[in-house]
Amino acid sequence: MEAKAQARYVRLTPQKARRVVDVVRGKGTGEAITTLRFAPQAAAEPVLKVIESAIANARVKADQASERLDEDKLVVLEAYVDEGPTMKRFRPRAQGRAGRILKRTSHITVVVGERTKTAAKERTR
Repeated sequence: MEAKAQARYVRLTPQKARRVVDVVRGKGTGEAITTLRFAPQAAAEPVLKVIESAIANARVKADQASERLDEDKLVVLEAYVDEGPTMKRFRPRAQGRAGRILKRTSHITVVVGERTKTAAKERTR
């Protein structure tokens, strides 16, 4: 059983978000949540929300399928950050010029599920 959650158009640069996502990829969800709660990076908060949303989605999916879900066995199978649209802004500079400011956005995606031996082999291919 796998569940997915996405946060789109997050006002956070993808480079900074990837630093945080790389830390939690492959960890158990409990350990990932604990790590993110105490992480000093600002990107930890939106990533934490996406992981919690993916866990809730897994819970709903299991209820709909009438299956039992052990949240302690859930693992962050996939976690990645894609680049969203960039907002372009201008700032006045010296001698009538304008400096460009790029306000980058991110799409954060997390897939949680139970780790099985066959799934682990498929992901390494």
